[in-house]
Amino acid sequence: MPSPNAPLIVRNVRLGLSDEFAADAAADAAVDVRMEAGTITSVAPASSKIDPGAEAIDGRGLLALPGFVNTHAHVDKSWWGHPWESYGGEGGTEGRIRHERARRDDLGIPSREISGRVLGELVRQGTTAIRTHVDVDLGVGLRGIEAVQEAAAEYGDALRLEIVAFPQDGVLRRPGVSGLLADAARAGADHIGGLDPASIDRDPVGQLDTIFGIAAEHGVGVDIHLHDPADLGAFQIELIIARTEALGLHGRVNVAHGFALAQVGQTRRRDLLQAMSALGITMTTVAPLRLPQLPLAELDDAGVRFGFGTDGIRDLWSPYGTGDLLGIAWQYARASGLVHDEDLRRIVDIATGASAPFTGLEPNRLRGGDRADVVLLDAENAMDALVRVPRRELVIGGGQVLARA
Repeated sequence: MPSPNAPLIVRNVRLGLSDEFAADAAADAAVDVRMEAGTITSVAPASSKIDPGAEAIDGRGLLALPGFVNTHAHVDKSWWGHPWESYGGEGGTEGRIRHERARRDDLGIPSREISGRVLGELVRQGTTAIRTHVDVDLGVGLRGIEAVQEAAAEYGDALRLEIVAFPQDGVLRRPGVSGLLADAARAGADHIGGLDPASIDRDPVGQLDTIFGIAAEHGVGVDIHLHDPADLGAFQIELIIARTEALGLHGRVNVAHGFALAQVGQTRRRDLLQAMSALGITMTTVAPLRLPQLPLAELDDAGVRFGFGTDGIRDLWSPYGTGDLLGIAWQYARASGLVHDEDLRRIVDIATGASAPFTGLEPNRLRGGDRADVVLLDAENAMDALVRVPRRELVIGGGQVLARA
């Protein structure tokens, strides 16, 4: 991998999410994007002027987008790279947990090699920043976190990655897990996870008090899986809101999935969103099929940031998943019935630079001073890129070329 400090110019590209582009969906003005030391130093009209100190790449008039931001992944437990693994075990959250616990050792999960394969596939498809959940339990201890950290270290600063210490098998029902979560925070985890406090631990108050207490003590965030539906799920969101406020965790709490928000009445949803916005509580979705999608317009109107994630990829929960975050954005837009240009463009924004704060970065619109995370695609504009999901022609992370088609 070339030096991250070497100047790099990507010539003759079109900016799919620039401010100028917003006024004219057909805008095709070509620009040169210069980057150095991991940062975009200038964006200027395309020129043939030679910069002898910089490497130059011909962008061939392709569309440039900020790098994709995967806000909900599980890079520690895929069988990617192994022979085909047939679906087995029982359905449902509990059934999948049992099956995973019974089979993961046979597949060498977790390991640096498996996490490396998953990261490579995500990067190849344009992802340059990731928030990943990593299992922490009595069987694997902190080995999964260590494996993911080692795999991510291969990319240096070119790939941004944050870790959620995830108690997939519950917190309170497995004595000793809470101590492991605290150890994970001391070992560099950026967030403490949780899972369905009511239906998994059967003690929503106890689980939330535990994980929020660890987060507050160690100065990390909270990112909790919440699959519980309708009123049960909404009740737990209210508990999350209360603890976020009481412990001063403003801007450091995320609700993943949160199906309940789309299943309760509009008035209750409005009240929940307003309370979440006031405390900077965010949401992430993997755009699940057969379930109502989180409402884009209501989230945006309330000022609740949300992002897209790939969830598990070819793991013991499901054989599906390609690692293509743009495909997840497509799935969300299609399932939500979004057809207007402004909505489609907004979805691309969420899939890219608008979600950078989920990984501790500033929003990215490919302007001077932004992080040099750039993806090139053969597309007319951002909307065309979303609906066709073309291959990624070039992927740059932190000013370094990570993948070429």
